[in-house]
Amino acid sequence: MTERMGVSHRQIGARGAFRHPTDPQGGTRTTHGEQGGALVEFLGGMVVLLVPLVYLVLTLSQVQAAAFAAEGAAREAGRHLATAPSMEQGLRSAQIAVVTAFADHGLVVDASHALDVHCLADPCLEPGAHLGIDVGIEVPLPVPDFLSGAVPVAVPVNASHVVAVPELRGAR
Repeated sequence: MTERMGVSHRQIGARGAFRHPTDPQGGTRTTHGEQGGALVEFLGGMVVLLVPLVYLVLTLSQVQAAAFAAEGAAREAGRHLATAPSMEQGLRSAQIAVVTAFADHGLVVDASHALDVHCLADPCLEPGAHLGIDVGIEVPLPVPDFLSGAVPVAVPVNASHVVAVPELRGAR
């Protein structure tokens, strides 16, 4: 029966292990020394691949959260400024909006440094005028201390928004 499958009974050893036909000593060749080697190689490979992948996911999620926060902060700051009764009140309200937008994404920011307002008309809050809002933050990256000199430890994220002061503002 074994002759039909292409294996002669001479190639099968006493313990059922296959002998290589060209084995000069006629003994059996087994692979007992490599048992479990695939598991070790698999685990080592997974560690080598997963550690950078987890770092990449953490880094990209922090940068993306900051980008969403900056975009929302610029938009909300513009709305607060455009509808404020005075520029001073609008700036205070816009700074609170910036801090809140970043806090919603788990980031702490100093609004006085992160918010920049450009008046495109004089006076700023004249009906029909446009205000330019710039919001920026540096996102700290999860970098180990020993790599801090070799790779950047922060990524700048900026967002801009232009808002028009409502035309019917003078009718209040």
